[in-house]
Amino acid sequence: MCGIAGFIGCGSREVLEKMTRALMHRGPDAEGFFIDEKKGVYFGHRRLAIIDLVDGAQPMITMDRDLVIVFNGEIYNHRELRAELIIKGYHFQTNHSDTEVLLHAFREWGEGMLEKLNGMWAFAIYDNRNHSVFLARDRFGKKPLYYFQRSGGDGVFGFSSELSSLLHHPQTPRNESILALKKHFAYGYIPAPHSLIEGIFKLPAGHFGKLDLQSGTFQVQRYWEYRLEPSQPDLPADGGKLWCEELIELLDRAVKRRLISDVPVGVFLSGGIDSSAIAAFASRHLPVGQLQTFSIGFTDPSFDELPFARQMALHLGSTHHEEILDLERALHLLPELLNHLDEPIADSSLLPTWLLSRFARSHVTVALGGDGGDELFAGYDPFKALKAAELYSKIVPRALHPALLFLAAHLPVSHRNISLDFKIKRTLRGLSFPQSFWMPVWMGPLNIQEIDSFFGDKNNPEEIYSEAIEAWDSAGSGASSVDRALQFFTRLYLQDDILAKLDRTSMQHSLEVRSPFLDIEVVDFARRLPHTVKLRGGVTKWILKKGLESLLPHDIIYRRKKGFGMPIGNWFLNGALKSVEPPAAGAKIFFHERLQSHQSGKSDERLFLWAQLLLSSSSRAARC
Repeated sequence: MCGIAGFIGCGSREVLEKMTRALMHRGPDAEGFFIDEKKGVYFGHRRLAIIDLVDGAQPMITMDRDLVIVFNGEIYNHRELRAELIIKGYHFQTNHSDTEVLLHAFREWGEGMLEKLNGMWAFAIYDNRNHSVFLARDRFGKKPLYYFQRSGGDGVFGFSSELSSLLHHPQTPRNESILALKKHFAYGYIPAPHSLIEGIFKLPAGHFGKLDLQSGTFQVQRYWEYRLEPSQPDLPADGGKLWCEELIELLDRAVKRRLISDVPVGVFLSGGIDSSAIAAFASRHLPVGQLQTFSIGFTDPSFDELPFARQMALHLGSTHHEEILDLERALHLLPELLNHLDEPIADSSLLPTWLLSRFARSHVTVALGGDGGDELFAGYDPFKALKAAELYSKIVPRALHPALLFLAAHLPVSHRNISLDFKIKRTLRGLSFPQSFWMPVWMGPLNIQEIDSFFGDKNNPEEIYSEAIEAWDSAGSGASSVDRALQFFTRLYLQDDILAKLDRTSMQHSLEVRSPFLDIEVVDFARRLPHTVKLRGGVTKWILKKGLESLLPHDIIYRRKKGFGMPIGNWFLNGALKSVEPPAAGAKIFFHERLQSHQSGKSDERLFLWAQLLLSSSSRAARC
């Protein structure tokens, strides 16, 4: 796991060193550079040594010096690919480096190599033979990759793992993207390919890009997308027994792959079904007494999951580590997190994930997590709301919607975790919009009318929610609302919220986090399952829960979902946590109205206030 940076065109070694050293937290173990001044190629790398500690230094160059790579990630099937390439006549200089496997795989299969990889990656390969640079990002975007291009006499193409690193190049754009800011408030994150800065882009998940050094053209192309392709409409005659067995076998294999490391490995354990499953599978493949688990708790019992994590750790016999995040500690740690965030992510689990990563890094260099289970197997509360939402849309005249929203707004406000009034108000506000808008409106800080008021202009909702519409429609005509929601969560929310949050918080502490649920074999299996076994009889993740019944305690599998948030609603209510007012006059009025309403207990504005706080910190960092 590492940080990569580079540029092609105008610049200097000094610029490259600044860009690369801005990524030191991603790779504290070593740095390396490849520079070809005549051709204007500058590659930099910061290394977090995980695999092949002796021979895995980067940038890595083939013996004939035709190919150069900088790589961030892990390829879990690199041993199998290495064996295949050796049969084809390739000779390896390293003992077991997955980076060298990528170099030879690119020479053998070109862009077709991406279909063979099982892992997470963002890399750039300089191809001296074909005068080009090839960039690629993994299927779900677990590893980040930003880029920009400027043409003309001082033309340059730059790339990096982080926005703040890219900003060290003097030709990098500096102006904030207004559209990206609006999308931040619509979703709670900035979806790819947008970034906080106008003219800087994220290479989307499942895409590669080719830069022709002679013409200067850069073309982006999709090589993979998550698409549901159920093999049958419902349970087979055996009641799903064989499916359960196959799922358990695939997950077990995925965890085993991700335990391969030359440094210590642990497991994030919340006590929920996903992380508990990963810990249970890990315990099968580690010597007795070597499994280490890590948890974060809260003083607010409605957010605290430590009792379940302790129960699971005791069940597995792991060496368990835990910490408590209270208000005083949160306020102390928050500035450090926000100063290095790069881009805003208005996810309330941001700080606990950051603290969990820092805590785990004091014991291990690699951690396994349960991310991806909710998205693949329909684990979120909005899935359960879909049936009632569709019925509401059919029988309640649209003219009555404003009156019902008004009545719901007068329900007493509770800042408990996933409280009933919060769910009712969020659900009703989404139902005033087309179905393709439901997910972002239910989950986002502001809806389209509120975005209009906050920014003081009239916006096209189809532009603001374009990514959500595309994901919703990608399920195809005739698809169920559950399938459409699955497409939204896997193609959009997972990439730009969950995995972006996980990468930024963990890599600030030089911790590599691996996600077994996103193993390509598990993902392909989940794609073939009908939605009726993911959400069945009102039970979320039904097939996963049935499969795990022989592995986990019943009360862990079927307990109420809490999520991994923190009590920011109460912290804003009592004034302990303070948001930051926006600079524009109209936006200030909107902000203070919402703040006053929240602090008086009239409404719950926690998502907006948190989103504004995160944005103000990220904007300051970008300007610096």
